[in-house]
Amino acid sequence: MSTTRPYSPGDHGPESGERPAGGGRQVRRLSLGDASGVVPLARDFTREALHAWGWLPASSADRRAAAEDVLLVVSELVTNACLHAEGPDELTVSLDGKVLRLEVTDRGAGQPAPRTPHRAGRPGGHGMFIVQRLCMDWGVVRTPGVTGKTVWAELNAPA
Repeated sequence: MSTTRPYSPGDHGPESGERPAGGGRQVRRLSLGDASGVVPLARDFTREALHAWGWLPASSADRRAAAEDVLLVVSELVTNACLHAEGPDELTVSLDGKVLRLEVTDRGAGQPAPRTPHRAGRPGGHGMFIVQRLCMDWGVVRTPGVTGKTVWAELNAPA
């Protein structure tokens, strides 16, 4: 987890809207505040973005694995917000060159962290361990005076 900075190198901060393919950073947002079935909803939304950005349909096993990693990380971040943070408010999926960034905003006060020590045979507590293993980096952003946080994770685009 990134402990020294709220955003990763190269992050351009909040962006509104989506730019056309090849035009730099592309952003999609999904409101989850009052939705039911938020995990499959978030996965379907992310899958649509991956199709629009050319990650899917995958032309190779490596590209397919990269897309599946993204969908798994989305599932883990949204599930953690459901279980530990009063539910997710918004999912943001953005692509900037070779970096895909996922952000889940919630109302929770807790601090996500991988269970230490990680015990593979023990039920539960694997979500942030999976995020840590699959992502280049991840972290938490809090806005002073605002309840909740944004948990972000970044993955490399497939070659």
